Amino acid sequence: MAHKIEAEKCVACGCCKDACPAEAISEGTAYTIDPDKCVDCGACAAQCPNEAISAA
Repeated sequence: MAHKIEAEKCVACGCCKDACPAEAISEGTAYTIDPDKCVDCGACAAQCPNEAISAA
């Protein structure tokens, strides 16, 4: 199960993207996680200062 970023909480700081070993996170107004690339490690969620990432 891939993680998901809640767009309303995301401030596009880049912490999650830098932490992702699978390069599954794309930049934008709010970042997004590609569920096909996500390895469900949780590294992104651990780095998010706004707690915008959770298991989907």
